[in-house]
Amino acid sequence: MAQTERTFMAAIGDEDSITGLLLAGIGHIDSHQKKNFLVVDAKTPLSAVEDAFQEFCKRKDIAIILINQHIAEEIRTLIDDHDQAFPTILEIPSKDHPYDPEKDSVLKRVRRLFGE
Repeated sequence: MAQTERTFMAAIGDEDSITGLLLAGIGHIDSHQKKNFLVVDAKTPLSAVEDAFQEFCKRKDIAIILINQHIAEEIRTLIDDHDQAFPTILEIPSKDHPYDPEKDSVLKRVRRLFGE
């Protein structure tokens, strides 16, 4: 499958973040009723977050995975082990958890490249 067929974004986040992203138009449900988003709250088991992340990484129609940084911290090992260009993983802030550049996996990789 060509990279040009990666036409969707996926999102893993809290209710406010996902609602905003869905209102912006990133939501999609395929013919198998699989969504490209996961709403995470206090009752969401860690295994569900891990499963969604791994599923989004395997899907050939997803180019970017947006994930709230505080949720990314819970599955940091999976994120750090992801070494493919696609889907690209971007950590985003949430309303209740500000962005911390020291925890961002992309910035960590850039620092390693430049020997910092």
